[in-house]
Amino acid sequence: MVEPKRRRIINGVVSSALVFSVGLADVGQAQPTPDRSSPFVASWNRTLPTEARFIVLANFNSEAVLDQDTGLLWERSPATARTDWKAAKSACLNKTIGGQRGWRLPSIVELTSLLDPSVQDSAAMLPSGHPFLNNPTGFYWSASADADPSKAWHLHLSDGHVHMASKASAFKVWCVRGGGAADQ
Repeated sequence: MVEPKRRRIINGVVSSALVFSVGLADVGQAQPTPDRSSPFVASWNRTLPTEARFIVLANFNSEAVLDQDTGLLWERSPATARTDWKAAKSACLNKTIGGQRGWRLPSIVELTSLLDPSVQDSAAMLPSGHPFLNNPTGFYWSASADADPSKAWHLHLSDGHVHMASKASAFKVWCVRGGGAADQ
């Protein structure tokens, strides 16, 4: 019996929609080459300045921001109210941003991808000149649960530290769209 060859998954953003393509080189077919001239291709192999990294999307009524470093869409004005973890997940699932549904709570890895470790002495460790509104600071829930089913991970945006807390705790919510790592 011959085992099928394993295929690599390559993430890419094309025409503002996150798509997943299977690496076909393993099965003898030509592998697609992304159009690097498109503003909607994730830049996994380069570092972008803030003004090029984040794009406010007009087709989302300027209510969403594309992060070209990760290919994720973030809500431009994260909520300032605090809520428990279960309500935070529900809030994102039921949210409409820029006329679009399909939002979710980000994984802890996705949430920390917004941080700029070079930013010091700031209310938030976001890159200088970022386009987000509502002055995102404080603690934000992630979808990442702990091995203890009563706890989940959250990010302190003001210092970049990741913490674990009871799911009954009240933290802010910042919704994301795209990707697929909601449980990491």
